Amino acid sequence: MSQHCKTLEHDYQIPTVGAAAANIVKYAMGYNFLYTNGMPIRYVGFPFPVAGQPKSVHRQYIEGNDEVSGKPMMTAIMDALTQPPTEEEKYAGPPPEAAPEPRLLNPDTADNLQRLFKEKDWTDYNPIILPTEERVAEMLTGTNRKPDDVIKEITWPGGKRLFTVEKAAVCAVMAGAKKEYLPLILALATQVPFGNSTSSMANMILVNGPIRNELGMNDGGNAMGPHNEVNAVIGRVFTLMSKTAGNLHHGKTTFSSLGSNLQYNNLCIAENEEALPEGWDPFHVQMGFKPSDSVVTVGTGWTYISSVGEVQTAYPAHFLMRDYMRSLSGMRGGTVLMDPTVAALLKDEQGFKTKVMLSEWLADNVEKTVASFWGNGVVSTFFTSMAYQGLEPYAGYLKMPGDKLIKPMTARGIQIIAVGGGIQTTWFVTDFGLGRGVLVDEWR
Repeated sequence: MSQHCKTLEHDYQIPTVGAAAANIVKYAMGYNFLYTNGMPIRYVGFPFPVAGQPKSVHRQYIEGNDEVSGKPMMTAIMDALTQPPTEEEKYAGPPPEAAPEPRLLNPDTADNLQRLFKEKDWTDYNPIILPTEERVAEMLTGTNRKPDDVIKEITWPGGKRLFTVEKAAVCAVMAGAKKEYLPLILALATQVPFGNSTSSMANMILVNGPIRNELGMNDGGNAMGPHNEVNAVIGRVFTLMSKTAGNLHHGKTTFSSLGSNLQYNNLCIAENEEALPEGWDPFHVQMGFKPSDSVVTVGTGWTYISSVGEVQTAYPAHFLMRDYMRSLSGMRGGTVLMDPTVAALLKDEQGFKTKVMLSEWLADNVEKTVASFWGNGVVSTFFTSMAYQGLEPYAGYLKMPGDKLIKPMTARGIQIIAVGGGIQTTWFVTDFGLGRGVLVDEWR
């Protein structure tokens, strides 16, 4: 919102007031102004929550007092539009860079350093391996990249940050990684920071190709549980990189009511490519990579639902997948995680000769009511503006009665991943959308 206000004020010379819920207006006027927006936008604040309230409550907000100034709301808006700028608001330069932490900390006891890292919010609040110069130097031998090579320039939130190979290596040490993991971690670092919002956004890390077996990742039994060092460490280091280099700190730069426990490990899995039925390509091959490529892919979502029990012939797995996917957020797709035995049944007994055939069937059979589709706040945030612009299918959805059934998903948006050890014919449906994969070999 601050960026839109800045555009109106700076580019179009239109006096603008930002209206924010009271839960984030402090951030908007403080940290966001200092390090991100760099322009003194004036704000008024409404009580929280705003979403889901009837119009009568919204009217009370307008007729009540501004949460920032304590004045009647309309008076506060008019004052913000008409009063001359204060000295602080006359600042015309770029936003200052956040003060960097020193490269090296002063010597101290291990206990004191562990406490300091927690006080700085540089950890996930589990014990870390302290990143001494010696340990980081040893970690850096896992790649031919130079320590000061820039992985990416992170510009949100909190100004510009150059995320270097050395900084990623520091986080790798903290998470307990071995130097052999570093190329995979560096490829993953290109996706920092992870998705985060006021809703309970979470993340998925998917690994494909030879790197799975090279490092000894678990793509078989208990692959989604805490039973493998590589899966655990790779998932954890993504959180540490996102909190430190990505500057994600609750109450300062992130404001999620519930959060997600998936952010401890980020649902880090590898696809069981060897157990895929014939004709079912691994995910990275579907995305245009070679089978011999090692690839890591990050996805963002909110929800995953277990099948609970094994597949039943009376009601095949893809029927339940369809049923469960109706309850997902309503985004354009999702990711289905299934044991290879389920994949084999779907191919041999139900005739799905490829993953694409299953994705197409689900896209054509997952239906939601229009009311259910628009009833999700994330969906309405993403797509309502598109509907008002006349973009289909959203413009059409907006005109339909609430009980009208629609098919909001696309085959291209539904991904099928085989993972698990053949111990039970179970699966999960999720609303995680997988992005473009990153080649690990480029970071060796």
